[in-house]
Amino acid sequence: AGILAVEPDRAGDGFALGPGLLLALPQLPATALVQPGSLYSTQLRLRLPQQGGAVVDPEAVAQWLRKRAPDTGWQVRDSRHAAPGTERLVDRLSQLLSLVSLTALCVAGIGVRNGVSAYLDQRTATIATLKALGATTRQIWQSYLLLIAMVALAAALAGAAAGAFTPWLVAGLAGGLLPVPPVTGVYLWPLLVAITNGLLITFVFAAPPLLRAAALPVARLLRGVTEAWPWPARPVLAVSLGAGALVVALTLWQAVDRVLVLLFLAAAAGVFLLLAGLGALIIRTARALPRPRHLLGRLALANLGRPGAQTVALVVALGLGLSLFSTLVFIEMSFDAQLRQTIPEKAPAFFVLDLPKEEQARFLALLPKGSTVRMVPSLRGPVTRVNGVPSAQLVDVPEDSYVLRGDRGLTFAADLPAGNRLVEGRWWPPGYDGPPLVSMEAEQARLLGLKVGDTITVSVLGAEITATIASLREVNWDSFGFNFVLIYDPATLAGAPYSFMATATPDSADLAGFTARISRAFPTATVIRTDEVLAEISRIGQQMGLAVKAAAGVAILAGIAVLVGALAAQARQRRTDNVILKLLGASRRQLTMAVLIEYGALGLTVAVLALALGATAGWLAVRLLLDLAWAPHWGNAVATVAISAVAICLLGMAGSWRALGQPVREILRAS
Repeated sequence: AGILAVEPDRAGDGFALGPGLLLALPQLPATALVQPGSLYSTQLRLRLPQQGGAVVDPEAVAQWLRKRAPDTGWQVRDSRHAAPGTERLVDRLSQLLSLVSLTALCVAGIGVRNGVSAYLDQRTATIATLKALGATTRQIWQSYLLLIAMVALAAALAGAAAGAFTPWLVAGLAGGLLPVPPVTGVYLWPLLVAITNGLLITFVFAAPPLLRAAALPVARLLRGVTEAWPWPARPVLAVSLGAGALVVALTLWQAVDRVLVLLFLAAAAGVFLLLAGLGALIIRTARALPRPRHLLGRLALANLGRPGAQTVALVVALGLGLSLFSTLVFIEMSFDAQLRQTIPEKAPAFFVLDLPKEEQARFLALLPKGSTVRMVPSLRGPVTRVNGVPSAQLVDVPEDSYVLRGDRGLTFAADLPAGNRLVEGRWWPPGYDGPPLVSMEAEQARLLGLKVGDTITVSVLGAEITATIASLREVNWDSFGFNFVLIYDPATLAGAPYSFMATATPDSADLAGFTARISRAFPTATVIRTDEVLAEISRIGQQMGLAVKAAAGVAILAGIAVLVGALAAQARQRRTDNVILKLLGASRRQLTMAVLIEYGALGLTVAVLALALGATAGWLAVRLLLDLAWAPHWGNAVATVAISAVAICLLGMAGSWRALGQPVREILRAS
């Protein structure tokens, strides 16, 4: 009668193989689909009434239904939790991207610190004058903190406005590539969180540099920018630590898994301290090492440990940026590997479901010549008892133990299927005709605390069958074939009303008419063309990878911004050195080579550490947060980080190029 552009409630039904059909309920008997042996379920959707101007709480109604009908096996879900698996995946991805964004914001915070330091360096004479005229330390740091807060608020508002506009741009340019139509709008809560995080991160990193302007005496301020900074005073430290505590509290409040977020934040703080320690170690090592005989090496080593050097800031900024980038690279590799494992190179061309068992010979005869086919008996039934205990009475059942939820796919086999491996027990011998035996998937057995010799009971069309667990199996769920948690011996289910599932791969010339041929011959069977399913899976995987790449791009941009700021500050500090060296006969080429050696050594050191940190963080994110297989490609990872290290050298050269090329007379006249 018609073709639907959008199928109602499809997202709540989860992933489905093939298109859905809508049929008027009074016409259902005429289809003869519902008859003895047919398997179907009923879903009731309730629109709740209003009481006192507000809709009744769905969760309260769901709890009431569960209490009134505890033994029915109903699954009661409200609209906010219609698809738990999808919701869990979205929550995990959202949490991952939020943590990545927060880390990128911390990287940018180092840029804030460098920018504030450079700004205050230019105001040393003004600050010294104010202090000479009687301004107190408290007045100076409070006034500049207020100035920085105003600038940060303006920047945060501009960034929030850009963030609010971006979804509209994405929806307009790539809305068709998204798995669901985006609902664009101005969502105030995420914008408020973003603005708040931006301000708090600014205070965390901007407060310590204010000490230089506030705590140093006038004479030391006027002597120049190479004076050592004292430890932050208590008020400054309190502002910085308080802002950091608020960032942590806000992040935990929004977190899905607070324990995981705490571990992430603790790891991020540890990485920050590790990088800061590495920067300090590089400075001490550069000062302690014997001076090389080669002039350029001696200059490069001196630059790393000179007074006022930005070595610590550069190591922390570059280390965080590269560590975050390498982490995202490892995550994306695992996504790609999972996608390749899920979509094998030689997947069957068609799946055929619900073939009547009496029609097996006719189905085989109808297949085109040369077709590859595999047929598996299939029936369904819920697990009703475990070791004699009703399933509804089991306590502390893990969330991942899905074998107890709803009907399970059941089958029987004389031989161990391909893609399965026995890990415990023995397979039944050929021609077995004894008491019911079952082989269970090992992970589900472990979650329920089951072992070989225990019993499990399923209900097949109302008849309960209790079988002894004869073996446990590892199952390759990514084999794109027929896999079952429970496989019975052939004698136990041979008389049950089962149907067949089949995979078929005809020659390429017969692909076009295969669906129509099988559908006409077997009206109750479902034919699924695999390439359509593979395209859907591939599209979803590509979208996930795109999200990770976008997050990696944000991290890299933040790191580049920090690097440019630090290089600019360092270039200003080295102008005097360059003037002296040029007056002593150094050429621009020699100074350039010294800078290249300096940043090459720095970039290589940071890149190696970032690779190790990124691999560790990537493994934790892939295994604990996303629950994917850890599948790194070390060659690509090393190449990516190496290219990043080369980019650091080039950016270092670009940042120093102008300072190296300024004529001596211009700098002396300016001085």
